[in-house]
Amino acid sequence: MDDLIAALPEGRVLTDPDVTESYARDRTFLPPGRPLGVVLAQSRDDVVATMRWAADHRVPVVPRGAGTGLAGGATAIDGCVILSLSRMTAIRELSPRDEIAVVEPGVITADMDRAAREHGLMYAPDPSSFEISTIGGNLATNAGGLRCVKYGVTRDSTLGLEVVLAGGRVLRTGRRTMKGVTGYDLTGLFVGSEGTLGVITAATLRLRRAPRSIATIAAEFTSLRDAAEAVAAIIAAGCQPSLLELMDRTTLKSIDEWKNIGLEPSTRAMLIAQSEGSPDEMAALCGAASFVATASTPEEADELVGLRRLAYPAKERLGQCLTEDVCVPRSRLPEMITSIEEAAARHDVMISTVAHAGDGNVHPVFIFERGLAEPPPAVWAAADEVFRAALDLGGTLTGEHGVGVLKQRWLGLETGPLVTELNHGIKQVFDPLNILNPGKAI
Repeated sequence: MDDLIAALPEGRVLTDPDVTESYARDRTFLPPGRPLGVVLAQSRDDVVATMRWAADHRVPVVPRGAGTGLAGGATAIDGCVILSLSRMTAIRELSPRDEIAVVEPGVITADMDRAAREHGLMYAPDPSSFEISTIGGNLATNAGGLRCVKYGVTRDSTLGLEVVLAGGRVLRTGRRTMKGVTGYDLTGLFVGSEGTLGVITAATLRLRRAPRSIATIAAEFTSLRDAAEAVAAIIAAGCQPSLLELMDRTTLKSIDEWKNIGLEPSTRAMLIAQSEGSPDEMAALCGAASFVATASTPEEADELVGLRRLAYPAKERLGQCLTEDVCVPRSRLPEMITSIEEAAARHDVMISTVAHAGDGNVHPVFIFERGLAEPPPAVWAAADEVFRAALDLGGTLTGEHGVGVLKQRWLGLETGPLVTELNHGIKQVFDPLNILNPGKAI
């Protein structure tokens, strides 16, 4: 490590094990490996120097943002260097006329949105962790969020990238224009690649006009399936919501025990919806709801959406969490919800479910005893059923969290041998030494 320390400005490399351990984990229960050190990159040049050193010494590199990932994609492996990008926080450019921004990977997602709103714009992707997650981490996993039902996922807001490849070369992909089809879509390839193909050091992002008004409703249901049926009805009716989120009773109860939200005993599910038009049609389609309320002020709307953002930290109070994110065709959401409930009952496992329901992205969170090294067999069995059910319904293993380490045991069920072969071929082209986040994603 001495020559890497010498190649970078003073203070960029950490080697004290007591310090580096805090960079070795993400938000999963997975025990990390022991890194050789941590590089606190502050510029593209720091990343270039690190990757050149790693290639020369055949040392694996694990890129890292804020460590909020839920699939193990940023966990350390033995003998690696953790490349932390959280100090690269510059918004290099924000052009209201072109509706784009050029940002570094350490920019917090919510800060990007706030900067855009100063110009009447917004950055559309908004994962629930938007106040702590970074643009770089969002790019690595192709994160979605609450608004993706209308505006799409991170890839849909990414126009171009600056990427440092495994040997230290700098690649620029994409464009600054709204359209462009020159060559292969390398930008789309890197978004969602979980740090296995290159290290993103800047991104050109598409911004959108912030809506002038938003209507927000909250509907309570005595059945989780009824809530899922209401989601299917809203989508089928063409209402085009900008947000459509579902929470089950276990989730609501965990929030209520923490924040005292006044949860009714009969409420089994809550649907929170937003529209940039009238809320009346969406409210009418929640016909099986026991209660429907419309926010009368922006503050009330923020409170309702804030409940959804509390879901994951509230669940963490109950125990350790295996957090998953299967995605199914929107019309199959009621069946997916039923499959999750049946798996929980069959294996006597606590599963707390929330969903970006408008795009069929369901987050079943398997909660187990704190302190265990990994989930007990019953949890893995229930998770296996849930994953297989999603695939049987025409869905996918992950809508936004990525494969990381946690989903690798099921990966072949979805991809098949030919896709696996091609994925490994792509990896070989970009990272022939297999030093970029090895053992993750593919």
